[in-house]
Amino acid sequence: MVKEIRIAAALLICPDGQTLLVRKRGTQAFMQPGGKIDAGEQPFEALVRELQEELNLLIDPSEAVYLGEFSAPAANEPGFTVQAELFQVPIDVPVAPAAEIEEVRWIDPMGDGGLHLAPLTRDLILPFYRKSLATA
Repeated sequence: MVKEIRIAAALLICPDGQTLLVRKRGTQAFMQPGGKIDAGEQPFEALVRELQEELNLLIDPSEAVYLGEFSAPAANEPGFTVQAELFQVPIDVPVAPAAEIEEVRWIDPMGDGGLHLAPLTRDLILPFYRKSLATA
């Protein structure tokens, strides 16, 4: 039986098209900001809470666009699969790491920024974003 971790994640996009990735303290992989969905919590509620905790970022709910559900092996929990409810959110304010986030990086979505990326980010989310840019 596959063990799943349900999360809400953000594809944060700044005006120049770059996307924000985060790295949790004590880990190597960069990934989308977000986190686990608590019992009884809706994915968007979890996203708002996690972005505020991790980045001191308050988002405008009317600007968040639901992109779908994405699933990949978890980067930091061997034997688990991460099931992400992904939202695209425009951002034009500075952010800083907070809570368990040690580092934040803006990258050009056409590459990997020279970073070690989580499977979900590397294999699904960045390719999805690249494809959306190509058809826009």
